[in-house]
Amino acid sequence: MVAHPQVVAPINEQIGNEFSAMLQYYAIAAHFGAEALTELSAHFQKQAEEEKEHALRFIQFLLDAGARVDIPAVPAPQAHFKAAEEAVKLSLEQEERVTAQINALVSLAKAESDYTTDNFLQWFVKEQLEEVASMDQLLRVVQRAGEANLLRVEEYLAREKGHGVALPPQE
Repeated sequence: MVAHPQVVAPINEQIGNEFSAMLQYYAIAAHFGAEALTELSAHFQKQAEEEKEHALRFIQFLLDAGARVDIPAVPAPQAHFKAAEEAVKLSLEQEERVTAQINALVSLAKAESDYTTDNFLQWFVKEQLEEVASMDQLLRVVQRAGEANLLRVEEYLAREKGHGVALPPQE
């Protein structure tokens, strides 16, 4: 086995964490979809797919390393939110938690002199920086817009994708 035996169980745990994040993002996407906020819904659907890809990367790494994959059960996601800010804040907290989890895996790999796992994890270190920064920015946009102006958030996300949304003139 290429990966140090001490890192296999924590990586399996991380697979569960990634799938848990995926489910949470799908739940948030469904929440925004039910509120007819299609850009927010699409944004979180995309985030969910990214989390799934992260889980699959970890699975493939363990398989390539000759280790056993043991995916843990994950808790049900939060599905209802009083405000958009609550949902986005939960997402930022989730990304910060995943960053801490990845950092702990890197520390473990270094402590075990497992350079293969350390090298593999560096992609996630960079990815988490991007994820935290992106979610922090979205939270600030949602806070600035306020609950009454979520169409401004929709416009922001549409622009980020490269196309605009026509909004009614402000009175």
